[in-house]
Amino acid sequence: MGLVDVARAFDSGRLTQARRIKAMTKTELAREVKVSAAAIGQYERGEVRPRPDTIEALASALDVPAGFFAHGRPRAAVEVAEASFRRLRSTTVAQQQQATAYVEQAWELSLYLEERVEFPELDLPGWAYPDNGDVPDPITAAQQLRAHWGLGVDPIPHLVAEMEQRGILTVFFSMKQDPTLPDKSRIDAFSTTSLPRPLIVLTPDKANDVLRHRFSAAHELGHIVLHHDRHGTDVEMERQADIFAAEFLTPRDVLRPELPPRLNLGVLHELSDEWGVSPHMLVRRSKDLERFSDSTARRAYITLNSLPGRARPISDYPGETPEMLRRAIELLETVDVALSDIANSLQMTVRHVRRLAGVETDRPHLTLVR
Repeated sequence: MGLVDVARAFDSGRLTQARRIKAMTKTELAREVKVSAAAIGQYERGEVRPRPDTIEALASALDVPAGFFAHGRPRAAVEVAEASFRRLRSTTVAQQQQATAYVEQAWELSLYLEERVEFPELDLPGWAYPDNGDVPDPITAAQQLRAHWGLGVDPIPHLVAEMEQRGILTVFFSMKQDPTLPDKSRIDAFSTTSLPRPLIVLTPDKANDVLRHRFSAAHELGHIVLHHDRHGTDVEMERQADIFAAEFLTPRDVLRPELPPRLNLGVLHELSDEWGVSPHMLVRRSKDLERFSDSTARRAYITLNSLPGRARPISDYPGETPEMLRRAIELLETVDVALSDIANSLQMTVRHVRRLAGVETDRPHLTLVR
């Protein structure tokens, strides 16, 4: 499709999406394209169509093919209010919009793949679907979901793989492209049920630690099953998701007898390895289940915080990294559908499709010695 054709078929929403993905303001984009910020606003509101030469400049500035801006491909719209962001005060609106735009494109990729590869069907209890308002309390919900998935009361060894096998799409989203951004301002994990398939976004930026990562994943799973009829963020919803995650990862009736009645770091670390949760979480669990007093819990936190942390990168633990999109792409490659074909259909760069799917991009490039 030529630039003239793209200009005629210009989709204003695509420009907004691409700009948000790049975390650029209208003023910053206008400066790159050499038009006014008011003109960018007119393009995004659909009041004016950019000229072909402006289309080319926009594509260059936003690192997308020019055809990305044309109508003709499915496009989702996920607003910030439709995602369960945590700690909104520590992140800017631009960062939240970047994350939701990323979710929109992850959904587009999944839609393309699902038309060609059979994905697992969504498998949740009846009360966990949007058209059912009879949702149990967080503890009961965690127990019933474990029963529905046939998990019993044992530790869950591969949490993210389990969720994907049950039809919940998970993706990684990293904000490390901006090295100046302080860790506390990076997006935490979040989720949305505003798309046809629930989607959880996992973010390793703040702490590339598999135990924190697993709790975040379980927390977002709690939002999906408990709060499917509500979006946004409030303290009570966060509290409920935390209670769900704790019970889902460590069923109280089994864990309570294993918790030491007095502070014993050795036992806590053993239980941490067994259940795949942090010692800090076990201290909180000990307090909630009345194994520790408030003073013992405070002393435990102080002691744990004084100890050097153990490196537990997420990538070192099978079943805790999103795989569904990557494996679908690998399966298509066996029938001669290349990654470049997928990128061309979506009008995205190959590099960006790799990022959305979590396909390794930093492997060393080797050549034969002549």
